[in-house]
Amino acid sequence: MAAESRPVRLARVLSVRAIVLGVVLLAGFTLLFPTVRAYLGQRAELDALATQVAQAEADEQSLQRDLDRWEDPAYVAAQARERLSYVLPGETAYRVIDPEVVVEPEEDPADPTSEAGPTLPVGGAVNPWYTTVWESLEVAGTAPVPAPEDAPEATP
Repeated sequence: MAAESRPVRLARVLSVRAIVLGVVLLAGFTLLFPTVRAYLGQRAELDALATQVAQAEADEQSLQRDLDRWEDPAYVAAQARERLSYVLPGETAYRVIDPEVVVEPEEDPADPTSEAGPTLPVGGAVNPWYTTVWESLEVAGTAPVPAPEDAPEATP
């Protein structure tokens, strides 16, 4: 009988030790998991912020280069020519329009009334603004409406 009780006792001791070890490991995991998870989350956030800082520094350097360019009088003159169409005294400014983009209308120059409809005089109006708006509405109401060529006929 002593032989039978010894293996049972040994198995019971091993299973109790295994259970205690499992409980200790589970408790350790339960205590360490939130800390490790927070650490990894903070590391990821720190890496993202470092990337943002590097991008902001690159943007700042680019903007500083742009600002330094404006210190050069030749650059300022070139920008005034390009953006504002300024010319130096004695120069003649020409504006070239791409001939492929601009299509000349084929109209009779002697006929002032074209298919575009009536027009209002531009600039230097002596009338108040509300009179100009009212005249514009009247002109818009008298403009010819082109008939659609491919419109289906209504069936009764």
